[in-house]
Amino acid sequence: MPLPQLNVYRRDRDTRALITLVGEIDLATAPQVSEALAECLSDGIRSIDVDLTAVTFCDASGLNAFLTAFRLVTDAGTALRLHYPSRAMARVIEITGSGFLLHPVLTGRARPRRIPAAAGAAP
Repeated sequence: MPLPQLNVYRRDRDTRALITLVGEIDLATAPQVSEALAECLSDGIRSIDVDLTAVTFCDASGLNAFLTAFRLVTDAGTALRLHYPSRAMARVIEITGSGFLLHPVLTGRARPRRIPAAAGAAP
């Protein structure tokens, strides 16, 4: 059985970062998520947007990685917002009382064709 795979892409603009995740987030790959978010903090990023459009699966360890990161970035005065989760993932986030992770404007709406741009990028 092949191991789950997760690709992490990061694009910075000034003090904002866009993290795009592609693949599965589970016990084996959640540390990649945590590491990418921690690197943003150590690099002085003040706002982190995470695009979940291409995430095909996310279990409790993935949600835990986001919750832990949220606590760390909030303590550091940084913002973390999740964008475009699948319906199943959004439901789990809402059921667990973790809806504060989601970008409020995009909750429950159809996915746009574009991913969110890093700060100051052209729409």
